[in-house]
Amino acid sequence: MSTSWQSEVSPDPIKINGFGWGLIVLRCVPLALLIFGGLLVLLTLRLFERPFCGLRRPITPFVTQFVCRNALRVMGIGFRTTGNLMRNRGAVVANHSSWLDIFALNARKRIYFVSKAEVANWPGIGWLARATGTVFIERNPKKAREQTLLFEQRLKADHKLLFFPEGTSTDGLRVLNFKSTLFAAFFSDHLRGFMFVQPVSVVYHPPKKEPNRFYGWWGDMDFTPHFLKTLAVLRQGSVELIYHTPVPVSDFANRKKLAAYCEETIRLGHQTGRNGLQTAD
Repeated sequence: MSTSWQSEVSPDPIKINGFGWGLIVLRCVPLALLIFGGLLVLLTLRLFERPFCGLRRPITPFVTQFVCRNALRVMGIGFRTTGNLMRNRGAVVANHSSWLDIFALNARKRIYFVSKAEVANWPGIGWLARATGTVFIERNPKKAREQTLLFEQRLKADHKLLFFPEGTSTDGLRVLNFKSTLFAAFFSDHLRGFMFVQPVSVVYHPPKKEPNRFYGWWGDMDFTPHFLKTLAVLRQGSVELIYHTPVPVSDFANRKKLAAYCEETIRLGHQTGRNGLQTAD
């Protein structure tokens, strides 16, 4: 994301009482053991997987999926999905609201995120991203052909790449306009013939008595306070994934039309998913 989205309303103040700090400790310890224990298992398996399978990863994505699904359980966050997973080769696109998106989207489907290059150098998160096969890209037109070739290699290896076309995260109450730049790679001569795209709406339902944007992480918000605030809630809310029907790239004249279709589909699913919310924004 090159420019972070900013809300007109300041983020809600973070207040954690003694009971909340107790919950943080109770959840942090098993969460750390799960994530870093899973990382150790993944890296060990990758030592054998890489020489025999090369770019393909027939085993290690199951480790990532197991860790992410159980991380949501440890945090106490509910998880549900509707719709069918795409079986075709291609990419997944979703709206982006929070760091929790990584856990939620990995929990149901074995995917590989496409992320800005800077993330690779972030302490902790960068290591996890590299280990799980994240594709790092630079927002540089001179790199467009090189990145298209990288996408081709990964997609032909049956990797499901996941893009956030908004280019930034939000408060979870809206879907921003999609940037069509990354969709251009799907229209290359080597991909357009077999490539499918599946839109996914990510909807967060907040804990009771908490604002609807409770799980949103945007703008200049620091990760650590938001992470601690999330763990400090006894009765968590939930995240819902709505998988829409995959569409063949060849059905669209150009990247802008495909991006517009995905944006409209995801926005409608997001609005529908949020209809049941009754807490105040």
